[in-house]
Amino acid sequence: MSLNLDNRVAVVTGGGRGIGRAVALKLAEMGASVVVNDLGVTTEGTGSDAAPANEVANEIKANGGKAVANLDSVSDFDAAGRIIGTAIKEFGKIDILVNNAGTTAGAPIHELDPEIFASVVGVHLFGTFNCTRHAAGPMKEQGYGRIVNMVSRAGLWGSPGAAPYGAGKGGIFGFTNVVCRDLAPFGITVNGVNPSAALTRMVTESIDRAKERGLDADRAERMLSVAQEPEDVAVMVAFLCTEEAGAINGQYFFVQGGSVGLFQPLTVTKTAFKDGRWTPDELAQVMPKFEIPELRELY
Repeated sequence: MSLNLDNRVAVVTGGGRGIGRAVALKLAEMGASVVVNDLGVTTEGTGSDAAPANEVANEIKANGGKAVANLDSVSDFDAAGRIIGTAIKEFGKIDILVNNAGTTAGAPIHELDPEIFASVVGVHLFGTFNCTRHAAGPMKEQGYGRIVNMVSRAGLWGSPGAAPYGAGKGGIFGFTNVVCRDLAPFGITVNGVNPSAALTRMVTESIDRAKERGLDADRAERMLSVAQEPEDVAVMVAFLCTEEAGAINGQYFFVQGGSVGLFQPLTVTKTAFKDGRWTPDELAQVMPKFEIPELRELY
């Protein structure tokens, strides 16, 4: 069996670079017509550049596929409507939405600029909502859709100085958990892909910033040594966009190179019982048995 996406229409946000670029190319390789959305901003969300989206769209067309570039911002609700509208205008429908666009900027919470927080959360969480909201109607009408949201362990474990990114990605976990239930009756699946670090601008620049904060060189090398290629992630995303993945909904998949797995973000690992209600003094006695772990880093 050879899976394909023939006659499917996809939108990939943040499709001009990194994981988004790899996803757009993979979907096109499998037969989908692709709207490559990318505003071309820096990793911190500033500036704009039409080249990344246009280059990916042109590469797809040079390889015999169908694609069009779109430069609208996912963080603006009306602009997100134009992204989905581009798919419908150019290719007649919208079957697949990959919410990949993201930025990263931050500081320790006692120094964090509220505008930076709003900007990063606006791209990740509001961008995911905006595009999904506009795509949901057409998908519902046709009784078919595949939505894949890019999530991150940073949204559950956290990383120093990255409250905006953690809040945005953490919000996407909650959003996905609900929306997969809202849309399931209409033949639409909503899943998440949670990759380990990939060799993208966001990761390499984050490592550089970490070094500036005093991160030791050995740890930086370890972070780079486990980083995978964006194409490793794209394969999982592409599979979740196929008809054959229709029985998978509301799930999160971890990808690290040749390792893939079903990721369960929140599980209760240890439990203590008593008859009746606990008192603070009793909890103080039982807590050492839980072996509370120290805060851990992602790498």
